[in-house]
Amino acid sequence: MIKRIPATLLFAALVVFATQSAGQSAQAPELTIRPIEDVFTDGPPRIADLSEQDGTLLFVSSVPLACSVVYGETPAFGQIAVDQDMAGGAHTNHHPAIAGLKADTLYYYRVQGTAADGTLYASSVMTFRTPKAAATGPLNLASLEAGGRIVAVSSNFGGGSNDGSWGANSAIDGRRTTEWSTDDDGDGGYVEIALAREARLAAIEVWTRSMSNNTAQIFKFTITTDKGEVLGPFELPDASKPYRFAIDVTAKSLRLDVVTSNGGNVGLVEFAAYAAQ
Repeated sequence: MIKRIPATLLFAALVVFATQSAGQSAQAPELTIRPIEDVFTDGPPRIADLSEQDGTLLFVSSVPLACSVVYGETPAFGQIAVDQDMAGGAHTNHHPAIAGLKADTLYYYRVQGTAADGTLYASSVMTFRTPKAAATGPLNLASLEAGGRIVAVSSNFGGGSNDGSWGANSAIDGRRTTEWSTDDDGDGGYVEIALAREARLAAIEVWTRSMSNNTAQIFKFTITTDKGEVLGPFELPDASKPYRFAIDVTAKSLRLDVVTSNGGNVGLVEFAAYAAQ
């Protein structure tokens, strides 16, 4: 349940700051602060896909903004998340990833954005509560936690390492707020993962990444086992969530190859492999 808390004092303080700043330099334009409601185009910001560990703040603005969200267990916040946009700068489709949360905990947050003309937009202080810890599900044999590891990868964005901010480890770290991104590999993208142990597999789950410029999304892929068996191609309807595909194969490693995509920095939010019960 999201609850709005009036922020009259916040805006008053910001106006005082703007006035003082303008007085310090006759050349500098006066700082303009406006409520972020002035630039909503699809309703107020909302927390999507909220789990006991993370979530994503979503909203669309009518003008390009460099957006961030500050959050914490008190109104003093203490944590900040920014838009995950490789190109940087301002844009209109905002989705900062909120990470490092605790289960069943109340959080305070405020959305902020700066336009190219220097106007600062800020929301009221709002709240959300994370759900209680979920029951332990089946073991993902591809995950770092279980002992999975990256064997090979077509590339990592910016030439980074597998454990870098956009590295291939992000596809098997169990976190929805991190992503593996290739360095513009498009349909040539691939990643190979050694499983925690050889097992007869019953299913895989694949969550493709995408970017706001309509690139980086995988539409179709194949899976190749260490024995050379090729499975698929499998189709991914969209990038909104992971999709599960039933398989029946024994393997100790799996390689995912992109078959078709909309090009660019293709990659994955998460990859999982589950043993037959």
